[in-house]
Formats: sequence, C-alpha cells, structure tokens
Amino acid sequence: MAEYKGIRGIKIQNYTSDPDNPITGQVWYNETSQTTKVQAVTTSGTWATSADMNTANFGMGGNGTINTALSSGGANTPTALTSKCETFNGTAWTAQSDMNTRKYFGSNAGDSTAGLAFAGEPADPGRAGSEEFNGSTWTTTSDLNTGRESIQGTGTQTAGIATGGAPLLTITELYNGSTWTEVNDLNTGGNNNTMAGADSTSALLIGRNVSPNAQTESWNGTSWTEVNDLNTGRGGARGSGTSTLALAASSGTPATANLTENWNGTCWSTDTNLNTARDSGGAAGTNNTESIFFGGRVEPTLYANTEEFTGAGAVVTRTISTD
Repeated sequence: MAEYKGIRGIKIQNYTSDPDNPITGQVWYNETSQTTKVQAVTTSGTWATSADMNTANFGMGGNGTINTALSSGGANTPTALTSKCETFNGTAWTAQSDMNTRKYFGSNAGDSTAGLAFAGEPADPGRAGSEEFNGSTWTTTSDLNTGRESIQGTGTQTAGIATGGAPLLTITELYNGSTWTEVNDLNTGGNNNTMAGADSTSALLIGRNVSPNAQTESWNGTSWTEVNDLNTGRGGARGSGTSTLALAASSGTPATANLTENWNGTCWSTDTNLNTARDSGGAAGTNNTESIFFGGRVEPTLYANTEEFTGAGAVVTRTISTD
C-alpha cells in the first residue's frame, strides 16, 4: 500500500497541539487528543453547536459579529418579559447588566462593546424606547418617533436603522448617535421580518409575516428598492451580514423553522438547515459565511443553545476518522 509520504512527499508530523498556521491540505497527528487532522476547505455551509446562553430566551434583540454578539431583552418563560443582556466573545456567553426596561420583540444595532436596543413590547414605556450599551451598563437615550414592536433594525450605535413593525408599518428611522429621524418608507409594510446591514447607509430587509412574505428590499441610505425574493417566503427569520452578503435562518412557522438561505448580493440560494428548528431567536454575523443563531422557542420549549454557521469555501480543521 502506498504511504502518505510517498504520495505527498512529506511525513505526517506529530504535534502536542494543533499547529498555529496549517496550510490547506496539511495533515498532522495531535498526540494530546490522539487524532489525525487535516486542514480543509468546506464545500457547503454547516451549522455546528457552540456555547449555550446562560438563560433560555426568545424574542430578544441580537446583533454584532460572531465574536462580539449582543443579546438583549426577550422572554425567559412564555409569558415573562426580561431585561436581561448577554454578550458572546466567540467562545462563551457572559451575563451583563440588565436593561432599564423589560421588553421583547424589539431590535438591536451595534455589538457587545457599543450597542443600541430599541422598540418592542410592552406598550408603556417600551414601544418607542431606546437604550445604549457601553459594554457594561445601559443608558436611556432618545425615543423613536413611532413606537412599535416586531420591528427590525441593524447598523451601529451611531448609525442605526429601524424599519417596519406591527401593524404592517412601512416607517423607517435612522439613528445618528443621539436622535431618530424618519426617512423614506419601505415599499411594502411588514412586521416580524428580519434585517442585515453594516450601518444606516446600506441594509437588507428580509421576509414578512403576511403574504406576500418572500419579499426582500435593499436600502442604499436614501430609499428602498425591491430585489429578488427568498426561495421560501416566511416571517420570523433572523438575518445577519450585510446588504450584499447575508444569511437568513429560521422562521415563525414550525415547518420552516430550520431553513437557511444565503444572499450573494443578487439572489437567494438554499443552504444547510439549522440543527435545531426554532423561531424568535437572535442572530449575529458580518457576512454570509460566518454567523451565529442563538436562543429561540418551539412552544412550549425555550432554547439556550447557540449554533455557528460556516459557509462554503471556509478553511476548517477536520478530524480524520480511522474507524
């Protein structure tokens, strides 16, 4: 039988831990874990289990990157709203100071070091309220012009965008770090949809909870333009990424609660399903190849688990099975 050395021209090296910068195609043996590994490139997207949140939760706001995610508000029983906040550093969730107002089905902008939470239920005083997070504490800031729940938003703490909301609103508002300003409306009103985007100058609004519910609209900083629809229309998905590279996962309908679709700037393509189907969770990520989905529910069950998405073409370390 041919040996690996004869085929590749090099010997499989032994390490006490994985090498720091392996090249694609490199194979090595980890003496500590007693496993043979290879540095490979993924051919399709995958969801992998990551760290659990400290508290099972749904209806929270979520934003940030996979290493600076922010979760705020939500409900940790089917009827009890919460002001809880947690941050994720890529490895573990940490409980932070509570928000000033208990609320759910609001939205977030920013990340774990400079966050913004806005709108949501209850009606008084949460539907128009906004709070800023500095990495440790929350401070009340200017209200939205139009209070609402089931709103969606994204962006940063100083360049945030909020749009839609119940009941089927088209209103869009921008946040400049101190105040909210109404700008051009969506083409089609909706609520329980999702959004991806880097800041208030570019964003993508995805789906809605009433027919037609596959619509996608793109924001260029001035106006909304309808672009290509989702393959599977739905409300209650959670989005991450940018207006040109986005991911939409889950939905508010049990039959589609594990669906994932990938946006390349032009069209949506079906990707690998979530491992655990659930709705009303949170999401964070900066493109369509790296994202996390956390929390959620399938009544009456609430979830604390986190899944991390790695898109096709990513370089990953895989263990080679010898069974």
